[in-house]
Amino acid sequence: MIQPPEILAMPDAEVLYYPNLFSTSESVDFFQDLTLSIAWEQREIRFPGKLVSLPRLTAWYGDPGKAYRYSGMTHEPHAWTHSLTTIKERIEAIAEMQFNSVLLNLYRHEQDSVSWHSDDEPELGENPVIASVSFGATRLFQFKHKHESKLRRTIDLTSGSLLLMRGTTQKYWKHQIPKSKEPCGARINLTFRVIQ
Repeated sequence: MIQPPEILAMPDAEVLYYPNLFSTSESVDFFQDLTLSIAWEQREIRFPGKLVSLPRLTAWYGDPGKAYRYSGMTHEPHAWTHSLTTIKERIEAIAEMQFNSVLLNLYRHEQDSVSWHSDDEPELGENPVIASVSFGATRLFQFKHKHESKLRRTIDLTSGSLLLMRGTTQKYWKHQIPKSKEPCGARINLTFRVIQ
């Protein structure tokens, strides 16, 4: 039986957190399978005069034709794997909607990270629903409001958890996974979304 979510008290947002959506054994199995079966890539971002490697590995999977563009990069989708389809169906039952794509990030250690951003690219539409699943090491996830600098929220994303962001969350809030000063193991994050 699915436990009721924690509703994060954040103005201009609708964020639900399910800390144990997947069991410990499921989380271990999915982490191992995704580590080995996903076509991980080391992407680079162009800055003035140089290319810089992203501090994590990424992969894009989804329905045919659902390319995703961000930070000057275009991701063409790989076909859904059995594990990704299984995870997606579990998430869709909670979110009560269907997703057509997923961005995967592999944070290999405590120095891998993602900087402040919103999942608000045009192809995601207005007020997108983002379903974020974590397997592996627990990492800090930080929110900050775009217009009210004092409004911040930090939570631990545990293995097997689902963070569901919907409504105007992406319009008014940014989020990040910061580097950690403490050693930690690898973490895989899957953010399911709908490309218009």
